Amino acid sequence: MTARIRQLLNAVGETFWLLPAALVVTGILLAVGLVELDRSGLVPQWLIESPFLYNGGGTGARTLLGAVASSTIGVAGTVFSITIASLSLAAGQMGPRLLRNFVKDRGNQFTLGAFLGTFSYALMVLRSVRTQEEGPFVPHAALTAGILLAFLCVGVLVFFVGHMAGRINVDTVIELVSRDVGNAIRRLTSTDAPAPVAVPSFTDAVAAVADPRQGYLQELDADQLADWAAAHDCTIQLLVRPGDYVFPGAAIALAEPARDGIDRAIRRATALGGQRVSRIDLEFAVRQLVEIAVRALSPGINDPHTAMSVLDRLGAALCAIVSRHLPLGQIERGGQVALVVPVVDYDGLVDAMFHLIRQNAAGSVAVLIRMLEVLTVIAGVERRPERLAVLRRHADLVLGDGERDVSTPADLDDLKGRHRRFTAMQTIGPISMAEREAT
Repeated sequence: MTARIRQLLNAVGETFWLLPAALVVTGILLAVGLVELDRSGLVPQWLIESPFLYNGGGTGARTLLGAVASSTIGVAGTVFSITIASLSLAAGQMGPRLLRNFVKDRGNQFTLGAFLGTFSYALMVLRSVRTQEEGPFVPHAALTAGILLAFLCVGVLVFFVGHMAGRINVDTVIELVSRDVGNAIRRLTSTDAPAPVAVPSFTDAVAAVADPRQGYLQELDADQLADWAAAHDCTIQLLVRPGDYVFPGAAIALAEPARDGIDRAIRRATALGGQRVSRIDLEFAVRQLVEIAVRALSPGINDPHTAMSVLDRLGAALCAIVSRHLPLGQIERGGQVALVVPVVDYDGLVDAMFHLIRQNAAGSVAVLIRMLEVLTVIAGVERRPERLAVLRRHADLVLGDGERDVSTPADLDDLKGRHRRFTAMQTIGPISMAEREAT
């Protein structure tokens, strides 16, 4: 499957209208099917006269269906208004980039689709009802199903109110975004360590490949591009990674030696878009969490508790990476490196998690202390020296910001104490640390 097909399928899967449209079509088909069932005479007379089916006349049927149709379309408008108001609140409090989490929410889509589908069902059944003057026909089974759908809409409305009340809660949003980060970690990292290979060194015969397009790199079919490079006996090094912005006319790759058609091969293997996506971009999934914390630390909101909740989720993400390995971005064909793709390394991932929060938490002792506590927990489970060095660098940066911005001596002492605890955890590990604290 090419990159553009994957991009199209992902875009369709995240659209707001797909599920409501499917429910509308379902309502129409259900109405047509039940009306034909009534016309076929397969519904026995004793069942029509029983209390289980609607057994009124044509005038009552039209009144009932008209009430169902008018009420459901009215409530659908109210649901849409509530959704827009919630989106406005979320954009102001947590950032406009998180609106995609509300738009692709299946609960909102199902609620709107249930009301629109019931409205369409009622209209389709209403057109088949005939009174005594017109030649009597009352679709008893279809009317009964319409009543059941109306009661279903009542339950859906109750569900929607509770669902939206929970969705606009910042802790709920943080948890949902952190799940996206966890999914991205499981999808883009591996439990097996990749075998290191020698990065190819380019000579004077290297050629830059320019790209006339512009946009964020949303999809990359690396296997397809590596197969093309191997078939044409060349090596390609991409200069952008998923999530990077491609500028028109700028070099997107280097190739040695240059081959005819390499620009077309790169365009076929890549798909650009107007915004970043988290499916193949681990750093973007992290930045969505970071944006919540940065907005919470802004003077207009000033909510350090939200920032500390984000730090907890970021710490959990780094703990999940302890036993996993980030990709090297080198794809081999026939024992030779055919394609080199820039990838996110541990250093860059931790920078994306903590730099912006630390820079915006200047003077907020509670957030700085919590950041050191989270780094201490991570250092207790992460024992790779190169990763511990990255964590130590961030702990030193937090302490440096505290020494510069925190003026209260007691608060500064608390911050230094957390830093000493991090240093001890990094040096002797969690078991010796626990023994020391016990004594």
